[in-house]
Amino acid sequence: MTLRIYDTLTRALQDFSPIEPGHVRMYVCGMTVYDLCHIGHARSVVAFDVVRRWLQASGYRVTFVRNITDIDDKIIRRATERGESIGQLTARMIGEMHRDFAALGALAPTHEPRATDYVPQMLSLIGKLQDKGLAYPAGDGDVGGDMNYAVRKFPGYGKLSGKSLDELQAGSRVDVDAGKHDPLDFVLWKAAKPAEPEDAQWPSPYGPGRPGWHIECSAMSVKYLGEAFDFHGGGSDLIFPHHENEIAQAEPCIDGDEKFARYWLHNGFITIDNEKMSKSKNNFFTVKDILKEFPGEVIRFFILQTHYRSPLDFSDERLHEAQTALDR
Repeated sequence: MTLRIYDTLTRALQDFSPIEPGHVRMYVCGMTVYDLCHIGHARSVVAFDVVRRWLQASGYRVTFVRNITDIDDKIIRRATERGESIGQLTARMIGEMHRDFAALGALAPTHEPRATDYVPQMLSLIGKLQDKGLAYPAGDGDVGGDMNYAVRKFPGYGKLSGKSLDELQAGSRVDVDAGKHDPLDFVLWKAAKPAEPEDAQWPSPYGPGRPGWHIECSAMSVKYLGEAFDFHGGGSDLIFPHHENEIAQAEPCIDGDEKFARYWLHNGFITIDNEKMSKSKNNFFTVKDILKEFPGEVIRFFILQTHYRSPLDFSDERLHEAQTALDR
């Protein structure tokens, strides 16, 4: 029986056919490790663990890559608040993450690259985009500023999210005076700020700084899976702008007609009392806290009772129902 996949890009069920016969190459966006994993992270981890296991059970060899974002504004801010180095904070959170994911019964990825280990690859990709006229320096172009991506110069921008440039511009709140030519443009390289610690800075042709969030996944997926691979996955909240921007960064640098990712998979949101879970609303639950009351297999079973693309409403009552059903 042919495996059929709902592909976010085409918005349709597609017959699955790997680029390399017998071998599936799969990239899933992982955590930004400034805090503990919450139930939303758990849903993504469990959903793609099942996809991977199903492919393996179907006879495929699977190379599964899930990244770790270990440098960004939230990490810098949290480490500064706690008076510790970025490395100390991220190492502790990565340890907690691994314990949570193991309790949920998730297999370890084939590769788990950390963003800070691949800055040279990101700079190389930014250089290619600059050569193609898709990246430009902010401000007057002097060394020491941001590097931005020129969205309107990539003809396919918006194809994953299904949004037109006019729609995106209408919803944009970016000030073009902040060194960007267009409100839709996004940052590839962020110049170091005077107050930022030294361990948040890397040397570059553009001056000291650090990579933007979007560039890391484009660079690391290509490093481990090649310019074109089979699956790219993540939560629905990543469709725009993160995954849209990944396509815009990667596809101009691919030789030939192959897509950056052949199939795009996205799991649905977690809601709390039918309201979208959000740290800003303080209505989220960490996996560590839930594990104090429920075994990991109950959490996994609870997640898998709902189709991975559908919304999933979380509550203690529903977890107790899942525990009863699992026991039965």
